[in-house]
Amino acid sequence: MSNPDEAATHNGDAGPSATAFTPPAYVENPTPALGFGVSSITRRWKREDLFNKGSLIARGFAFLLSLLSFIITASNKHGDWRNFDNYEEYRYLLAIAILSTLYTGIQVLIHVTALWNVKQILNQRISAMVDFVGDQVMSYLLISSVSAAIPLTNRMREGQDNAFTDSSASAISMSFFAFLTLAISAVVSGYKLSTQSYI
Repeated sequence: MSNPDEAATHNGDAGPSATAFTPPAYVENPTPALGFGVSSITRRWKREDLFNKGSLIARGFAFLLSLLSFIITASNKHGDWRNFDNYEEYRYLLAIAILSTLYTGIQVLIHVTALWNVKQILNQRISAMVDFVGDQVMSYLLISSVSAAIPLTNRMREGQDNAFTDSSASAISMSFFAFLTLAISAVVSGYKLSTQSYI
């Protein structure tokens, strides 16, 4: 028979020696964390690129609509009382259409240059601020010019509907749609401004 003390000693030695070669239950792998960080950065870049292109498209439409409003208003001359420059409201509509055409044209040029050449003319934070303030101010001016011209056009069309009033209504519509596209651009600019770091 074996000695109980020897058996106890043997069992006591077997425990540590058995656990000494047990592999760890979990080994931390830093790769998933690194992959998650890279994917989040990639998603952010894609989102910013989408917003930049969307803002460019909105300003492009605003430029075309403002240009149409400018051309239609400036050519709305049919003799006698049917000349746009006889009315302060239409002169104001024309002036704002010219300003909107210049503003949106410059903005489109700046953003196309930034997208193609990957070159920022202004600091990113300053550019976001200029975009947001410019879109807000231009949107307000466009809707104010539309609001000023609509009552006059409605009164004229009640008395007589002709080429002059039709052209005026078309110019007003172009300015209104330019306002809508710039309002969308202002929302995008506001989002881009809110994501800027000021630290």
